[in-house]
Order: sequence, then C-alpha cells, then structure tokens
Amino acid sequence: MRVSKRSDVDPFIVMDVMEAARREEESGRHIIHMEVGQPGTGAPQGAVAALNAAMEKGPLGYTVALGLPELRARIARLYRDWYGVEVSPERVVVTAGSSAAFQLAFISLFDAGERVAIGDPGYPSYRNILKALDMDVVSIATQAADRFQPTIGALEAAGDLSGLLVASPANPTGTMLEKAEMAALVEYCQARDIAFISDEIYHGIEYGKKAVTALEISDDVYVINSFSKYFSMTGWRIGWMIVPQDHVRRLERLMQNLFICAPHASQIAALAALDCEEELQGNLAVYAKNREILLQELPKAGFTRIAPPDGAFYIYADVSELTDDSVALARRLLLEAGVSVTPGLDFDPARGNRSLRFSYARATEDIVEGVARLKRWMADNKKAP
Repeated sequence: MRVSKRSDVDPFIVMDVMEAARREEESGRHIIHMEVGQPGTGAPQGAVAALNAAMEKGPLGYTVALGLPELRARIARLYRDWYGVEVSPERVVVTAGSSAAFQLAFISLFDAGERVAIGDPGYPSYRNILKALDMDVVSIATQAADRFQPTIGALEAAGDLSGLLVASPANPTGTMLEKAEMAALVEYCQARDIAFISDEIYHGIEYGKKAVTALEISDDVYVINSFSKYFSMTGWRIGWMIVPQDHVRRLERLMQNLFICAPHASQIAALAALDCEEELQGNLAVYAKNREILLQELPKAGFTRIAPPDGAFYIYADVSELTDDSVALARRLLLEAGVSVTPGLDFDPARGNRSLRFSYARATEDIVEGVARLKRWMADNKKAP
C-alpha cells in the first residue's frame, strides 16, 4: 500500500531507549532510568481523589471542545498567581497534552511549505510534527555561549520565517531566557509578522528565579503548557494553550474536528491538581536535590562539559572528548553499566552525536545509584567508543 512522504519522520530516540531498557529489565536486570523526561511520582493525591469522586457520580462523556469552563478559569488564575498576568479564561484552550497543542498551533498558524524556526538542541517532536504537516523546519544551531537559546543574530541569518518556537526552560538543556531576551525575540518576530510560540511546559520547575512567560511581553503570542511535568501527570495527556482572543474560534473549530475534546477524566484531575501546591513543591525539592547531586558528581565521573540547568530536570553534557557516537555510548552505558540515558542525536541531528542527556526526574536514591554506576564504568573505560 502507498505511504505519504509526510509520515517519513525520524524516530523519537528516547522512546527506543526506553524500550531497550525495558527489555533489559525483562531479562532480570536492574536499570537506573535517567533517559526519560517523566517525573518518578504520580498525579497529586488530590487529583486522583477528585477523579474517583467524579466517577462515583456517573459516566464521563465529551466536554465542550475548548475544555471545562471551570478548568479554563482556574488555568487563567494560575497566570495571575505565578506571573501577575491577567488572562481571560476565554483565551484558554484545554488540549490532549502539549503534543495536541503543538499540532493545533502549527495548523492554525502556518500553511504547508512555510518556514518555522526551532533551536537545536531541542525537543525532537517539534521537528517531526512540523515535517508531518508538510512545513519547512529551519534549525538554528544554538550555542553554549548563548545558553543554547536562539538569538536575534541567528534569526537574521535564518532568512525569511513564518514562525519561531522557543522553549524556556528548554529540553534537553534546562536553560531559560531572561525577560529582556524573551522580549527581544518577541519584538523581532512581531515587527516581521513572524508567529511566536512559547513552549512553557517546564514552568514551575525552576531553581532560583521564576521562568518568564511570553504573556508578560505580549498577548499576541501562542503559549503552550502541560500538566505532564510540574504537575506530574504525563500519562493523563492533558495540557493547554493561551492564544490571542481572535484566534480562539479558529482553535475551537480545529479541536472539534481533530480531537473533539481533551479527556474528560483528565480535565477533572487537572483542575484538582492546580490546588495541590504542597505536594508539588515537595516534588520540586527532590528535583533540586537531584540536580545538585549530578552537578557535583557527573564531573567526577568524567562528564565535565555541561550547562547548569536553570529549570526542568535535565543535564545536557558535551561528550565529544569521549565519543563521536552518542548512540553507541548510550547503548554501552545501558548494557554494561545498567544506566539508561538519551543520546543527544535525539535533540540535535547535526551535533547530537557528541552529547548525552541525563534526566534527574526520578527518586534521589536512583540518581545516587546511577551516578555511582557511571563513575565505576567510566573508571573502567577511560576511552569510550
């Protein structure tokens, strides 16, 4: 049977790594998971309790396409609480995870063949969703000196663009844009009719200063967020967008036809999760401790070239002194050390063969054991492949 060129996207390598780790565990081995960007904790207890109560009352059916009105209102309040920004609930679109939000945003803003810029290293699904929608991906090779974030100079060198997507805190680096840097990018784009999309799914997971939302700069942006990371609800597939008022009906029509609505059960749980701050801050304290352990211990293991993360729960390491094949190195670490990490090739097709991503979203005892295994393996293998 025939297939489309649009469907010929690259694999999401971390998912392949997870499968390889699962096979090792199935054979009886104990694997330390430092590959997946997923909290080791489940949904907040209040979220689970709220869903249990709702299910006792009766069946859960479709909601309106834009999401439960009470959830949209509570998300809008989050922006006032976290950033001092007033957002109308009417501008909130509840989605089936951030993945659905990216698809909706790209379809709403761009036509086939239009050029959309993303930074490398970056979340691989940006590139693959854009490609599947027949859009032209413009990769910006960000630099360590710029904290792996796009700059005005890089945008100027990229030529004519229809869109720019930024992430702060970013995956895989955990670096953040300062408010002045965010403002400069937004203003540059708006002066040239370039749509600006801000991926803010790691907001809430910051170490020190608060991440800046693009809504502090302008209402003429698309902001995407999710309950997966800070709210520890990855498998619930629930997220949201904040869009300009005159784009709401456009997004509503797309939601009606592409997804009908986000899962009703997940919306109920998400609403309750927004009020589980004490538990969520406890999770953040674990990430902060894990971050300090890795920043201290990874260099002792031989991973010395890292950019300290401002947020999220990743450390991105330059391993070019060890290998020019990060996939092979990651495989050896899994098979020989029992530690699962992600090759940088997932995030940067051009340069990622010389980098690894370490996730520290799991329990602290896992992080301690993982870095101990890495140290032992590196001591026995002074020269990686």
